Amino acid sequence: MNADERARIGDYLRHLSHERRLSPHTDSNYRRDLDAFAGWCESQGISRWSAIDSQHVRAFAAASHKGGLAPRSIQRRLSALRGFFRWLIREGVLERDPAADVRAPKAAKRLPNALDVDRMQRLLDGPARAGEPEPRPRRAGAEAEADSDSPALLARDFAIMELLYSSGLRLAELVGLDLEHVDLKDRTVRVLGKGAKTRIVPVGAQAGAALTRWLRERATLAGIDERAVFVGRNGRRLGARAVQLRVAAWAKRQGLDVKVHPHLFRHSFATHLLESSQDLRGVQELLGHANISTTQAYTHLDFQHLARIYDQAHPRARRRPR
Repeated sequence: MNADERARIGDYLRHLSHERRLSPHTDSNYRRDLDAFAGWCESQGISRWSAIDSQHVRAFAAASHKGGLAPRSIQRRLSALRGFFRWLIREGVLERDPAADVRAPKAAKRLPNALDVDRMQRLLDGPARAGEPEPRPRRAGAEAEADSDSPALLARDFAIMELLYSSGLRLAELVGLDLEHVDLKDRTVRVLGKGAKTRIVPVGAQAGAALTRWLRERATLAGIDERAVFVGRNGRRLGARAVQLRVAAWAKRQGLDVKVHPHLFRHSFATHLLESSQDLRGVQELLGHANISTTQAYTHLDFQHLARIYDQAHPRARRRPR
């Protein structure tokens, strides 16, 4: 691709950023996938987007697969290309989408992991019952944040984990919360989700109490002009990496035998709600899923749970001795 053609990738990403308010992570993925295709085109002697046809896209997908890329990653690459090509059609560069009929290798369905209720309770009891801080070496940045155990930061961690589990927030939604988004009287938070869509979600009683405690402590850290609900030791908005490290540190301290990350709270929130309510549409609204098919992944988890109970309890499910 020549420089002018390459520049269209940047133009497209700026268009997306303005129209859809992409997160930095999504923007980085799109750029990487589109740059990979542009690089492949250059290796094939293709210098203009208008010269691309469906055979080129299929060959790129096959080369990606041969290079060891997972089917899901190839699907993501093709999705990025379709969006880019549709934009090129709007710009008058292409007449049709050369990726429209190209399919990636089928990926095995991956069910979201979730903590069971007992392990979630054990994790959430951690910050509330934490004693004296353990001595740790001093480190910088997000890692130093994960090593801090002051009363204020303990209250913050407790509020973070309670809110993640109580309201099923995405990590980006949590760290993006501002003070005006929290209504402790009504026990709700207003979050800005994917695609710049706003939704209001309830906050449980324990999460509400934890938030109240943290907001009292927050005043000892945050500057007057800081609007972020969750701040770090420096008084500024807490970053996603610091939350990941802090959550992982609490799980390790509580001796949990699984890798715990912020999104695991969201999975657990959805799974436990579905197990008790069976209200798929309601859970879809709370999670902010655009399509109910995304929410349906949690019904598979619920079915696995029921299947285990059936195998253990039903007289005709047990094998007869030979």
